[in-house]
Amino acid sequence: MSDHEEHEGTRRDFLYYATAGAGAVATGAAVWPLVNQMNPSADVRALASIRVDVADVEPGTQITVKWLGKPVFIRRRTDEEIEAARAVDLADLPDQGAENANLGDVDASDANRALSEDGEWLVMMGVCTHLGCVPLGDAGDFGGWFCPCHGSHYDTAGRIRKGPAPTNLPVPPAEFVDETTIKLG
Repeated sequence: MSDHEEHEGTRRDFLYYATAGAGAVATGAAVWPLVNQMNPSADVRALASIRVDVADVEPGTQITVKWLGKPVFIRRRTDEEIEAARAVDLADLPDQGAENANLGDVDASDANRALSEDGEWLVMMGVCTHLGCVPLGDAGDFGGWFCPCHGSHYDTAGRIRKGPAPTNLPVPPAEFVDETTIKLG
């Protein structure tokens, strides 16, 4: 083999590697925007967690905030509402909560659904689990929420008691960050 033929082999190898490298870079440049567009947008990331000031919420009232594009009910319950929720026998509930992945708890007891240990604060997604309507507060047969679209009744702990809704109102991840601020998400 002459030096010229050996040199041609090296040049050919270089051309193969250079072409393969350029192809890999071009493929990466074409695929990256497709993959990147699947990431959440900046406005969605910004709303992934919000803080809500609840200092002005009086016992027996609620506020509704928007989180991840859905309403969230934040209710400051009265002693009577707490007692009514805790007096319910879990066996009487259509959804006893054992399979509700949103709760992360084993049952739908009021203690597991309330945000605060004393049961005063309740935070729930404000979307009926039947067809996604927004239930009315302080309404229905059980003193909690009522969805007028198809007649679902929720009690003072947001548990389904009567009607076509299959599950309780979901409890989002929430915590107190100080005495008057709740963080959702």
